[in-house]
This record gives sequence, structure tokens and C-alpha cells, in this order.
Amino acid sequence: MRKTHPVNALKKLGIGLAFGAATIMSMPTSALACTQMYMGKNLTADGNTYYGRTEDIGTRYLKHYGIEPSYGPGHTYSTNESGFSYTSTKTTYRYSYVRDHPAEWDGRWDAYSEAGINEKGVSCSATLSTSYNDDAKAADPTTEHAHKANPEVKNTGIGEYSYAGVILGESATAREGVELIGSLIDEQGVCSNDQIVIADNTETWLFAALSGHQWIAMKLTDDVASVNPNISNLNFQVNLDDPENCLHSEGIKTMPEEKGFAKYFEDGQFDVAQTYGVSINNTGMGSWARYIQGRDYFMAPLTEGTDYEIVKDKDKNDVTLGAMVHEMQPLFFQPSKSDWNTFELIRAFGNRGEKVPGLNANTDGVSSIGSDRNAEANLFQIRKGYDPEVATIQWEMLSCAEFSVAIPLYSALMTEVSPYFSDQTVDYGHCSETDIVNNEEPENSINYVLMDINSLCFANRAQFATSVRTYLDALQNELIEQNKEVDTAMLAETTTEGRTALANKAGKAATENTYKKCKALLQEMRAYQKAENFDQPFTPSDLNTETNGLKVSITYAKDALATDPVTPDQPGTPEQPGTPEQPAKPEQPAKPEQPAAKPEKPSKSDTTTTVTTNKTNTKGGLPTTGDRFDGRMVAAFAIAGVAVISAGGYFLYRRNKE
Repeated sequence: MRKTHPVNALKKLGIGLAFGAATIMSMPTSALACTQMYMGKNLTADGNTYYGRTEDIGTRYLKHYGIEPSYGPGHTYSTNESGFSYTSTKTTYRYSYVRDHPAEWDGRWDAYSEAGINEKGVSCSATLSTSYNDDAKAADPTTEHAHKANPEVKNTGIGEYSYAGVILGESATAREGVELIGSLIDEQGVCSNDQIVIADNTETWLFAALSGHQWIAMKLTDDVASVNPNISNLNFQVNLDDPENCLHSEGIKTMPEEKGFAKYFEDGQFDVAQTYGVSINNTGMGSWARYIQGRDYFMAPLTEGTDYEIVKDKDKNDVTLGAMVHEMQPLFFQPSKSDWNTFELIRAFGNRGEKVPGLNANTDGVSSIGSDRNAEANLFQIRKGYDPEVATIQWEMLSCAEFSVAIPLYSALMTEVSPYFSDQTVDYGHCSETDIVNNEEPENSINYVLMDINSLCFANRAQFATSVRTYLDALQNELIEQNKEVDTAMLAETTTEGRTALANKAGKAATENTYKKCKALLQEMRAYQKAENFDQPFTPSDLNTETNGLKVSITYAKDALATDPVTPDQPGTPEQPGTPEQPAKPEQPAKPEQPAAKPEKPSKSDTTTTVTTNKTNTKGGLPTTGDRFDGRMVAAFAIAGVAVISAGGYFLYRRNKE
């Protein structure tokens, strides 16, 4: 297992201190945790299927959106989280990814593709960390646990580092992706317990790695919703003998029966979740708090006292630790309405339990879905039955979901990435910046801009939270509405070449418009902090306070659909409407040592795809052609700027980002 170095763990904690000791003091014991969501098409206003996930790992954690090109036969997928390796026998597929910076993975550039769509229209969101019980561990340990118990046993299992890359690089359909990952677990095992969602234009599958060599995948139906915050034992019933709707490892039932730990429903049906998952009492209170928040948001609420209890620490002034349910809860449920729209589903990832008494993260300090430890959030909008190239839209947020904007991307078609998405060569040092008011991020980075907006909002919630969220909501709604116009043109285009050109242009236009609005907002927030006149509420100059809309609309659709040759704006600092005069920018701190050079990749075949990215965008340069936490973290507290690690220890498992 690759762990974050203890010094780096303290460094991350120190960053949190700079943005307010009160936040750290109230951090719950399972604060770092992802949340996976699904909404079937029968429950949405537009008849589309939606799914996605937030990734939680730590405050100010940098993510990158990019395009992985196609490679010829012989391309090898490998990892530094285990000994897993797989060599392709065919030309791989081009796909989009959301990856970490190489500085987090010992200089490797291929780590953890996480969320994307390939050129065949297969999408993937990976991973949701889960766990297994002691009986399952003893009978069929993950390759990592087996290696720890006996170093002579090799840790060969596939894990989160590789899931999305292998699925998207190799699979022409979602079912192919399920079958491929299943076969690799059969052959090499798995090094961690995880859930993944894999979809195409006809099917959406939930894949779960249950133990070292046992797995299950279920085709999701159109009439259910799901919220899962790292809970391994949410109950469900499935017919293991229905290969059209359920695929699984050969020994999923016989192995636990032979070992004596199989569990069954009252009707005698095999209970997969209870057989392999941990008990209620071994599920984190923060996870249950987020489950309750999610159920409340989707109008299928649980009742305090009847369904769950709020847990407080009596020895620490009744600090809220989270919640515990009275009985196991379902993985799938029915919301009380069936017209969920794109905006509501995007904003679900920023949910902090505001309407749940006692579990409101803003007032009760409890773990929440929308956390300052979100590193990114992805939402896939799938139009079933459409051409695979255009069926799925990727809505991508590259920072904490509460104060971010999801950018629409036709990732299956894209071969070029906006220069406003800073890439994996960008200066990583700004992640450690403690004074973001005076020290600005590297230019042309929507990644860092959203990170800094979130940091200022979380540290100064009273000053910024309401008006900034109102402004970002207005921007989000305009992106959603204008994307409908872009989508009409996309669906009218009949050739792959024409669609690709439009997808590239639209992606750049959406990102540029978002960057300029958010950068202007951030500069105004900095100016407000510098002025220190907090008697006047902060109001973005571009916010129409009467309508809660933008004063100046974005030009996303116009830019994307322009027919005349247009030279796109070069990246740079935009003019700010009504921004107060800014003082001179202070000298930037020295850059940290850059990560090792990118490993040489296998040669491409003659049929590979050329991808244009922005590989020199370290300080505003123009583009050129070209852990989860393991679920057992003990709370970390800060007093007077000094990090105090609690008795259980503060462990960040980089591989286990939840």
C-alpha cells in the first residue's frame, strides 16, 4: 500500500489550519469519503439517466482533465499500488480522464484516470471505496492483505489506479468493461474493495469488488435512485442466475457457503451485501450521516428516532460525530418526485445536509457530501438509445462541489483540451499556498481558480457563502441552458469529423467562459478580503440581485456555434467588471521541485489518434500539439495552529481516496 508520507499528511493538515482551526476542530472521524449517486431515467425531467461521484481526499488537492490518446497493440497498463499489469492485444481507445498530479504518484502520469468517456461512448466513474468483513477477509483476502500476511504472496491485484484506464482503453461497450474487469480479478485478484459505475448508451452497470477474487455487477434499472457514501453493506436483492442483468464471479455464493459465512434474506435468497460487507456498527458514523443527507435531498428521508440516532461525543461538549441507523438501509430507493433536472443533480454533490436537523455540516460540524475535502465531482448525463458518440455528456467539477461549476463536455468526441484546464505539468506548489488572497494561482487554470474560491468560502462562510453560491448557480444555469442549444447542433451533425470539431470547440468555449467568470469572481473576493470592510456584504459585481442571474450572460453557445473563422481568445487574466483596483501582485514563492519526467509511453500504431493538449501550461503558457482514505482515519484536531494527532493516529492512505 502506498501511503502519504507522515510529513505530507501534516502538511495537508497545516493547510487546513490556515483556513480556520474551527473547521479542523469539528472534523468528524470519517471526514474523508466519496459519495456515489445514480438516478434512473424514469425519475428525471428530461428522461435521461444520470450517475456520478465526488472524490474526497483532502483540502486543496489538484485534479486534471485531459485526453488519453489511442495506442497500438502491446500497450501495457501498470501501477505502483500493486504488481498489477495488463498488456493490450489490440489498438486501444482514446478516452478522457480526470487524474492526479504526478507529484502525488512518485512522478507517474498515468495514475487513477477516475472519470471519463472513451471514443466508443463507454463512460466510467471510479471508485467508491468499500470494505469487507473479517470472515470474507479470512476466506478470500485482497491481494494487498494477502501480501501483508505473507510477503511471499505477490500483490498482483487490480485497483483504483488502473480500473478506469483499463475499462475505457479496452471496452467498446459497458458490458465488455464489466466482463474485462471481472476476468482480471478472476486471474490476478483485486488489491482493494471498490465499487465502479460503467455505462454506455444502452446500459448502466454497478460493479463491486467484494473480496480478493469475488465480484458482482448489476445492470441498474430506470426506476430507482441510489446514494452510497462508502457503505459496503447497503442491502439489495439480485438474481444471480440472470446473466442479462447480473454478472459475477463463479464462486460468489459457493465460496462463502463452503467457508460457513454465507448470509440469506428471510425468503432464503442469498444476501450478497451482508455476506461480504461489514456490519452496521463497523460502518462509519460519517458515512451514515451522508447517507441520511442524500436520502433527504432526494426526498426519500429517514426519520430521526425511528430510523437513526444522531451520535454526539459527551466528553467533548456534545460534538456531533455523525449518525447510526437502527437497521440496514437499501442501496436503491424511490424519491418522492420523478422530475429531477440537471441542475438539481449537479447540486446534489454540494449537499451539506442543510435541511437535516442535527446533521447540518454548516452548524453541526458533521461529515457531509459537499465537503472542503472534495477534490472533484463528475456527473454523466446519458441519453439512452442515442448514437454512442453523442449519447453521454460529462459534467465536470475540478474542485469542491459546494462552490464549483460543472462544465459540459462531449468527452467521447474530444481530441483537444482547453488551455484553461491546467494540465499535469502545472506548478503543484499552489496546493500548499496558505495566503491565497495575496498569492494568486498559476494563470489559466480553472482547476486552481475553483480551488481558491472554495478555500476562501470555507474559511469565510459568513462573508462569502450565500452570494458566491448564488452567483455560481446563475452561471451553472446558463451553462445548462446554452448547452441545450449546442446539443441541438451536435445531434444535427451527421459525421464523426463534424461532431469532433464541434465537441472540441464547445469544450473550449464552455471552459473559457467558465474560467473568465470565475476568475473575475475570485479577484473580487480577494479585493474584498484586502479591503477588510466586512460591514458591507460581499456581492459579485456581475450578479443581478433582483433576478439572481448574471448581469452579463456568457457566450458559450454563440462561441461554440460560430460559423465564421474565429481566433479564440488567448489565455490570460480577463478584465474584471467593476473590480476594485488591485494592489501590485506580490512576488510568488519559489516553485517546488518538479516531479520526475513523464515515463516514455509505448509507440503508437498508424491508426492511433492525435490528441492536442496543453502540455506546457505551467505559468500561463499556450498549448502545444502533442486514496483514497482507507475509511479508518481518526479525527485530526488543531489548537492554536499546532497539529495534534489523536491517539488513534492520523493516517492518509493515498491509494484509498474515499
